[in-house]
Amino acid sequence: MAEVAAITMDTSQAALFAKHLQTAPQIVQEEITPALHEALQLLEREIKDLTPVGVMGGGGLRGSITSELRGTAIDDLQGKVYSPMKHALPVEMGTKPHPVSREGQAAIRDWVEKILNVSPEESKSVAFLVVRKISKEGTEGAHMFEEGLSKNTRQILNMLYAAQDRIVARLQAGAR
Repeated sequence: MAEVAAITMDTSQAALFAKHLQTAPQIVQEEITPALHEALQLLEREIKDLTPVGVMGGGGLRGSITSELRGTAIDDLQGKVYSPMKHALPVEMGTKPHPVSREGQAAIRDWVEKILNVSPEESKSVAFLVVRKISKEGTEGAHMFEEGLSKNTRQILNMLYAAQDRIVARLQAGAR
């Protein structure tokens, strides 16, 4: 099972934040939700840029990557960037050596023709070599989700800390 990466904030001001959440939940919601949405959009864009382009161009795996924000800041606000495509995880993590199905072989042949620009006449033999390599060596992972998160963690945390600062400022100014 794959591990899920997460960003964890420094909660040294957690007691103050919890107090604000109890006294002014609407302000917390108004500041945290857009900040997390902005962070998800940044992460989605960065991951898409790192995702390999396959036969379908940007409409394949890259085009399937999306983000989702659920819940509220009051109970359980969660955001995620993901792809619903079944081959997203093997592209991300790579694979061990394994046999390639007929469907996979056909997809590889299409990939060889369209991405490697090999003629249809030659694509069968080139695809065979790719399939053989996968069956003997597996595939390397692209690590687009891991790298996208790693490269942007600081920026995302800054967005969330700025939202927390705005909450405190609004509450200190007497907003309700």
